Formats: sequence, C-alpha cells, structure tokens
Amino acid sequence: MQHQPDAQAGWQDAQKLPGLPAPLDCETRAMLRLFLSPILEQSDSWAEISERLAVKGYSLTFREGHLVVLNDHGEGLCTGTDLGIPMARIAARIGRPCVKAHRGGHSGELRRAMN
Repeated sequence: MQHQPDAQAGWQDAQKLPGLPAPLDCETRAMLRLFLSPILEQSDSWAEISERLAVKGYSLTFREGHLVVLNDHGEGLCTGTDLGIPMARIAARIGRPCVKAHRGGHSGELRRAMN
C-alpha cells in the first residue's frame, strides 16, 4: 500500500465540491481500500466494476467528474481517489465510462448496455 498525502487522497477536493463524500478517517479509508480496491484494479469493464460492487452491497455513480462509491443506502461513501485509484487511472486501463448525465450536469450514472 502506498502512502498518499491528504491532497492526493481527495481530502481537499471533497471539502471544496458539494455532492462529494466527506473525507474518510484513515482507518475507514484503509479498510475500504483493502475491500474495494481489487474491484477497481482488476475489473475489465465499467459494467464489471458495477456488478462486482453490487455483489458487496455498493453501487457506482459519478459526481463533479469523480467516480463515487455509494453505500447500500445510496449515500456517497468515498471516491476512487480516496481508495488510491482515481477514475483517470481506471479509464486509462479499460476506457472512459459511458455516463448518462443528470439534468444539472454535475452528476450522472453509468449507462447500462442495451439488450
């Protein structure tokens, strides 16, 4: 595991941008990294990330240009950056997500594949 200064861990972003989850304490962040980082690092598509998060009781959304992991109540828990895996790094590996923007344009949902 790599140490990241607070600025790299998303603390400043979370405080400045409404709609993003509040900063995590270091213990919670460490536990979530152990539990969720493998999903973000090893999945081969955005759909697979979403499916694997759902199996663990989490979901995925996008707010203010950040990937946000939601808890089972739909509340923002953390960003990909909080987990040490920013959305840009995932996108460089598997491609950019196809996001359906909400009306205000500040958030959106992963677009599901059409059957």
